[in-house]
Amino acid sequence: MRETPCWPTARSLTGDAMTERLKDKIAIVTGAGQGIGEAIARAYAAEDARVVIAERNEETGREVAASIGGLFLCTDVTVQDDVDGVVAATIAAYGAPHILVNNAGANVFYKPHEMPRSAWARCMALDLEACWAMSEAVLPSMRNAQRGSIINISSGHSFQIIPHTFPYPVAKHGLLGMTRALGIEYAAEGIRVNGIAPGYIDTQIARDYWAEFDDPAAERAKAEALHPPGRIGKPEEVAMTAVFLGSDEAPFINAETIVIDGGRSVLYHD
Repeated sequence: MRETPCWPTARSLTGDAMTERLKDKIAIVTGAGQGIGEAIARAYAAEDARVVIAERNEETGREVAASIGGLFLCTDVTVQDDVDGVVAATIAAYGAPHILVNNAGANVFYKPHEMPRSAWARCMALDLEACWAMSEAVLPSMRNAQRGSIINISSGHSFQIIPHTFPYPVAKHGLLGMTRALGIEYAAEGIRVNGIAPGYIDTQIARDYWAEFDDPAAERAKAEALHPPGRIGKPEEVAMTAVFLGSDEAPFINAETIVIDGGRSVLYHD
């Protein structure tokens, strides 16, 4: 069994007692078996939401669900039957979802002329099309209830291009556009659609990337030096923004993507 990180709760982050900011809300979080998705699921549970862990990895998904008293549903978000099934199972177990967090995704990085066509298809299916499929699946119940919050976990790649990371920024630029389009389309029906664009975050994906180099510690240090605070972000720092966007505290934030990168994207470079 893997070691479970000690994620801070709302209490440890704010210094106050748990506020139950998501009490009685039902949330689906995709890709919640590790990293940012896990942190969001744990933060939601700490705020008294009923959380569905929609995760392809059965071992990690079950472990997270069991530890927070949530529901695990083995889900491949690129398979339509799984998408439809997770929403139907959520409704059967808890009721119609109030919150959808589209977190599942993967880094797909190539030089364009070296990219196999299969990599393009995989990136678009997982990092863009699956977000629409999940959103499409929850929209009927959200429209019927005239309320809902869809949160797309995007990336700094939605705004800037880093060489040799093709086609990931193409998908993330598309997700930015989808967030804006859906937010405008359904605003009058009480449905908010927003995004979160994390920069470098200390997740297993980042650690696996650094491990590809001869000196992983040096690569991590390079990443930390890019950021004004001199460090990279923590998954729970992304999670608390997802709590805010999913709560009733953000009723007029819509079609927006919040960047969480310690200021790196606005740092002046000469």
